[in-house]
Amino acid sequence: MNRNPSINSIAVFSGSNFGSHEDYIEQAKKLGQAIAERGQTMVYGGTTKGLMGVVADAALAAGGEVIGVITERLRERGHLHPGLTRHEVVSGMRERKARMAELADAFVALPGGLGTLEELFEVATLTQLAEHQKALACLNVRDFFVPLRALLLHATTEGFMKIEHCDMLILEADPLTALQQIDLWHAPTVTKWIGQPGS
Repeated sequence: MNRNPSINSIAVFSGSNFGSHEDYIEQAKKLGQAIAERGQTMVYGGTTKGLMGVVADAALAAGGEVIGVITERLRERGHLHPGLTRHEVVSGMRERKARMAELADAFVALPGGLGTLEELFEVATLTQLAEHQKALACLNVRDFFVPLRALLLHATTEGFMKIEHCDMLILEADPLTALQQIDLWHAPTVTKWIGQPGS
């Protein structure tokens, strides 16, 4: 399958619960399968819980390589997925996020809660600050990320961010299309500061 040869690994941020609709599970399965079929390694938080387990199982079932990065506390609680290609254990959540970002060439966020949104915003902020140039996609199942896009647009109109940084997040409901858009993504070339000297 044709893809950007520089994007060999995709970090997936996702909820540790299943959500209230079957669509979330089905699209998580399709994402894991698509990553594997494209020959890309999936990086994620290493557990069996919720959509995290669903997307990992789907990638593994399709013959893909899956790397889990899990905290020591979660491993001690028995949350480590037993079937991963390999896993790494880190001391805490900050280290977990940093290691996942190091291992990934791009990012996809599935619907989720606080942890998922925190992971998404952290890598988006690093892109905004030009500390890395890695694509960001939100799998917009059931329009889950539409309120987030509205908030970012509001921040833009209120003068707190530039439209380029609002628009850099790909919103796409179909997993394969999201991955294809990642292939074509380019990092913003503007700085984050608005109307300030030295910006």
